[in-house]
Amino acid sequence: MSRLIIVSNRLPVSVARQAESLSFQPSVGGVATGIASLESPKRRLWFGWPGIASDKLSGEHRKQIAAGLQKHGCRPVFLNSVELRDFYFGFSNRTIWPLFHYFTQHTDFNEVYWRAYKKVNEHFCREMEKQIKPGDKIWVHDYQLMLLPGMLRDKHPDAQIGFFLHIPFPSFELLRLLPWRQELLDGLLGADLIGFHEYDYVRHFLSSVYRISGCEPNLSQVMVHNRLVRVDAFPMGIDYPRYADSGKDPEVLKEIKKMQPVDYQRFIISVDRLDYTKGILRRLEAYGWFLRQYPEYRGKVTLIVVAVPSRTKVDAYNDLREEIERSVGHINGEYGTLDWTPISYLYRSLSFPKLTALYAVADVALITPLRDGMNLIAKEFVACQQDKEHPGVLILSEMAGAACELAESIVINPHDKESIAEAIYQALEMPRSERLKRNRMMQRRLSRYTVSHWAADFLASLDAVKNKQQSHGPEPLTGANRKTLLADYRAADKRLIFLDYDGTLVSFVKQPEDAMPDKALLETLKKLLADKANRVIIISGRNRETLTEWFGDLKITLVAEHGAYLRDDDGRWNEQVKPDNEWKEIIRPILELYADRTPGAFIEEKTFSLVWHCRKTEPDLAKLRTQELKDALLAMTTNLNIGVFEGARIVEVKHIGVNKGHAVLPWIGLQKWPFIFVAGDDYTDEDMFAVMPDNAWACKIGSGHSRANYRLNTVRDFRELLNDLAAVKPQPRPKSK
Repeated sequence: MSRLIIVSNRLPVSVARQAESLSFQPSVGGVATGIASLESPKRRLWFGWPGIASDKLSGEHRKQIAAGLQKHGCRPVFLNSVELRDFYFGFSNRTIWPLFHYFTQHTDFNEVYWRAYKKVNEHFCREMEKQIKPGDKIWVHDYQLMLLPGMLRDKHPDAQIGFFLHIPFPSFELLRLLPWRQELLDGLLGADLIGFHEYDYVRHFLSSVYRISGCEPNLSQVMVHNRLVRVDAFPMGIDYPRYADSGKDPEVLKEIKKMQPVDYQRFIISVDRLDYTKGILRRLEAYGWFLRQYPEYRGKVTLIVVAVPSRTKVDAYNDLREEIERSVGHINGEYGTLDWTPISYLYRSLSFPKLTALYAVADVALITPLRDGMNLIAKEFVACQQDKEHPGVLILSEMAGAACELAESIVINPHDKESIAEAIYQALEMPRSERLKRNRMMQRRLSRYTVSHWAADFLASLDAVKNKQQSHGPEPLTGANRKTLLADYRAADKRLIFLDYDGTLVSFVKQPEDAMPDKALLETLKKLLADKANRVIIISGRNRETLTEWFGDLKITLVAEHGAYLRDDDGRWNEQVKPDNEWKEIIRPILELYADRTPGAFIEEKTFSLVWHCRKTEPDLAKLRTQELKDALLAMTTNLNIGVFEGARIVEVKHIGVNKGHAVLPWIGLQKWPFIFVAGDDYTDEDMFAVMPDNAWACKIGSGHSRANYRLNTVRDFRELLNDLAAVKPQPRPKSK
């Protein structure tokens, strides 16, 4: 039975130590609530830090923690004080957090922090390695573990991995500031499904992947090493029934009412973690502006500011607390009277009954983060507005992810104090019927897409992605298929092997000339050639000069320019097709025009083709120019015996009579081969696959529909298979009588 494995920085169980005893207290968090509604503890396993530095624990304590957490379906990942300092307080909260929230002034690009971040992600990976079983579904959470999906993918290529980011994902212009941007993207792209709270973050992520990693998205999907990855928005919900039924404790309500000296006084609430991303200072400034602009509300309204302590070991947060307290004191000093305090400031967390009671009695919730991944407080407030006589009004920053779902709130720009002041006035003056109407619309939406629905939706989408990967193209050449291939290879006394080069034997690079074979590949080819039963043919779009330079020292058959030229074992090149290239003089000027208009583009000329390359061009411009060039070429080539083909960041114009299918036919018909193997990755190789006999093993490198009957995901996968073939010892030939 498959299990759901969740991994996050913190566990859903808090471990506390008092003297020599330990206590375990389940925490009520959004993710924990959503997960709890899905799986029983026997089918769920949660990895995370237990909350106490490992160097402050004895060996016996660590055993007790592991045993205690096991009862809750959890596994601890112990971190020491130095790791917490550099990984959590360092890279996670001094680098990623401010950068992803657009606070570059607080961002520290520290190499020590980065190394700690990488080390801790590797530590999580090792701890999970001990428990992961085939068929497990893995769900990684948040910005502290963005490298983990890629690390898990390296260990478990076929694993089902999802990742969800609970904070904003920044635009490309901000992400490019990060020295380790490529590593972070590679880590995230190890997942099959990557989730964000809203579509803007999806768009930013795909844009960064396109520009930094060179993977071109198609709608919300991207191919990564020929593996389909889906990126989508899943707006996290709340436990709606729990909030809708709360806030009614009479004792708690009585306590809150004591803050209201007169019946006509109105409450505005502001509830946040104390964080510079929450816009608390600007909110206070806007409230002060409101009191100045609307003096009739002085003495009639109180702003209750609840600032929950957060990251007290980070200097920026301590400085912020001092600024907030000065601002509160300034406003209270300027506008307060003996019987009225404009702002009631609480620097502490509130219990669930007190918090929901505060939500329930508030006339206005002022939630104005400068940047926020979602902001569940806004949703919690709306859920608590069940009093039909005195419904409250939500004022919400457009920079919060929740603003997309809570459009009926008063949405403001958190940097505009005048518009916030006007919004406060509008909320206080809004008719009861309008307040009810707005809240009901938002409540219906929140009651449908709860946190349980969110978790189920994400996991169902993860299943759908995996199913699509498995049905996307030919059958995988793994498991039993691989064993059969090796058995057929071992048994055959004559073998014919066709190998494409770029995208099959080596990965694509920005400069085509940099894709030269490495020593390991050359050694593998030598082993294959050493077996007299093998006839190995590299058939490539490369020109004769390049193939000679790279493979000239091997006694291997080479086919250049998709079949235009052949070099057999004797080392001489023979022309296979008579050139007819008058069309080049017609086509070359248009290619040159588009190369001149496209920085980074260039033209490669082969005997039977012209290739326009744009791998070094800015991705969006490359996409635009490719489409424009194709349209122009198709209009020009209608009556010519040439074809226009789009490949991986190229547009190729070539003679139709030259293709790999025509090139391989003479060898196939030469004799009856007990074993034929052919491998390729793109449209040029489909011509080879199409002419293969039924007994051939045709392997496409990458996903997508193909005439091949098998597939492998990556060049690395194929190189491993090729090494396995080369490792088969040649069969002794029978002695002649």
